[in-house]
Amino acid sequence: MNRFRFSLLGAAAAALALHGAPGRTAEPESKPPAWDWPARPENLKVLPERTPPEQLRAVMIGFTRALGVRCSHCHVGEEGRPLSTYDFASDRNPKKRVARGMLKMVKHANEELRELREDEPNARLSGVEVQCVMCHRGLARPLTLSGTLTEAYTAAGADSAITEYVRLRRRTFDSGAYDFREPSLDELGEYALSKNDTLGAVKIFELNMRQFPESGRVYERLGRAYLALGDTARAYTSFQRALNVDPQNASAREALRRLQRRP
Repeated sequence: MNRFRFSLLGAAAAALALHGAPGRTAEPESKPPAWDWPARPENLKVLPERTPPEQLRAVMIGFTRALGVRCSHCHVGEEGRPLSTYDFASDRNPKKRVARGMLKMVKHANEELRELREDEPNARLSGVEVQCVMCHRGLARPLTLSGTLTEAYTAAGADSAITEYVRLRRRTFDSGAYDFREPSLDELGEYALSKNDTLGAVKIFELNMRQFPESGRVYERLGRAYLALGDTARAYTSFQRALNVDPQNASAREALRRLQRRP
């Protein structure tokens, strides 16, 4: 647990407000008391009870960076208010219980890894350690791109999922939060087909084709969606393009043969 390396994004100090009757100099409100990492933290249930301040700071900062959140995500306090106003010992925020459960899971996983390293020293596990960021990647909810888009699709259909893809790609492409490679949209298109939404699947596969115009698999998937839609002309073109960029694509070749044998 004490190996986590994370970052706290800090809270801003509240501005002083001036009050008073006209013609008189208002007295500034008293500043909130200074806050520092406690020498003896209260209510620690997973971390050691005597966790020193510098180690507690590193762990908490690590959480905020790994999940892209601030202190109020798990603790009782108002975002933007001084940390001295927070009740860090309180368990009233249900996310704190979730965080403790995640800590236990990570601890258990790393214990298993240590045993594997001892039992299988040649398994290339040296230096491997589970950390929160490995799943969260700066996201409070550690969903894959496919999972996130599937939620958008379920809520409002293919057009909504496509809009969400474009938004996420524009805002997070370089962050590493999501995997924007070819399979993410491929999985979403297959999901649309499983829901008998052929037109929605075509739109999704067309988007994937525009993102990856050198992929034979993308054209082959799009061709099958066109076939399901009943558009044999576009299907034929897509299968041919699949073979143009990937002559070894046996599925596209077989699909072309079947189309050519049709009356």
